[in-house]
Amino acid sequence: MTYETKADAVAPADMASAPAYVTSETDPAELATMRASVEAIKSELAALRRQAVERARPALAGAAAARDGERAAFADLYLRKGIEGGFELKRFQGTVPGDGGVAVPRELDQLIESTLRSISPIRTVANVVKVGSSSYRRLVSTGGFASGWVSEAAGRPETGTPTFQEVAIPMGELYANPAATQAMLDDAMFDIETWLANEIALDFARAESIAFVTGSGTDQPKGFLTYPVATTADQARPFGTVQYLPSGAAGAFPAANPADRLIDLVHALRTPYRQGAVWVMNSNTLSVIRKFKDSAGQFIWQPALAADQPATLLGYPVIEADAMPDIAANALAIAFGQFGSAYTIAERTETAVLRDPFSNKPFVHFYATRRVGGALVNSEAIKLMRFSAS
Repeated sequence: MTYETKADAVAPADMASAPAYVTSETDPAELATMRASVEAIKSELAALRRQAVERARPALAGAAAARDGERAAFADLYLRKGIEGGFELKRFQGTVPGDGGVAVPRELDQLIESTLRSISPIRTVANVVKVGSSSYRRLVSTGGFASGWVSEAAGRPETGTPTFQEVAIPMGELYANPAATQAMLDDAMFDIETWLANEIALDFARAESIAFVTGSGTDQPKGFLTYPVATTADQARPFGTVQYLPSGAAGAFPAANPADRLIDLVHALRTPYRQGAVWVMNSNTLSVIRKFKDSAGQFIWQPALAADQPATLLGYPVIEADAMPDIAANALAIAFGQFGSAYTIAERTETAVLRDPFSNKPFVHFYATRRVGGALVNSEAIKLMRFSAS
């Protein structure tokens, strides 16, 4: 007599690959083989489950390990020993195929950018864009669309169209060339990555802070103080000309009510641009203004209430830029405006480093480059104070 037994005695019910039924006439050897196959499938599935859990739990660990490996290769192989391997190679100059350099790892490059933002004052308030080429152009509208009122059944005549101006942001190659002895590089306790990032960031920040204010625009950014200036209002000035207000005295504030000139400068900026506006001046100018008081005897300059908040002047943050000129005859020593709309900084995303152990033995130079540009794109969003009688 033949009878059937459920396969649950052999394998779980969800084992699709196992036979649905076995009979009493099944050969014991064949039954053992089937059981062995089921156990092998169960083990394989368990291993796959463990791998899936491991991949889901530390998903960032693998990427972090890869990045750590790249940083280790960059620091230990290239920076210390000059061995090119394990990281990305970049060209320094597109016109010379053989002129190559090494792109620094992403974390180190972000450290450089973070330090640049904390040291370069204009970068903290300007509009910063990333570009993938050696040039950056932008269209700026110099007039809005016209509009009009009509009745329900009246015709709709054509309205005026805006005028566009093209702004080509001048760019240049910013470089730093710090050096270290080979003995320092061979010292395992010497943190070469942090040293290199700090040296590059400090040199870049010093050069940037000057160029964004007074740069000539030739192979470097064009500073906002190098544009033409005039006393005419926004609608009457040519595109690219910045309005200035005279201080009322040659090379100084007027003796009576000097704070009134600062109030005039604030309200010369149109209301939309006063949202997010900041003061920009150097520390010498600020030391003069900090002594000003209002009619009630209160200082118009207010210190920061917290460590992460800036000091304010007439309610607006103050940015100290050493590149701004001191108070002197006809000096444009104070700027006030919404720099996010007024000034644009364009830069390539990566920093490249070329190791040079030959030019100045026993020193090893690290020639770092970065392409940066800057230009004034909206002259109505910024106002200047010129220290003159008119």
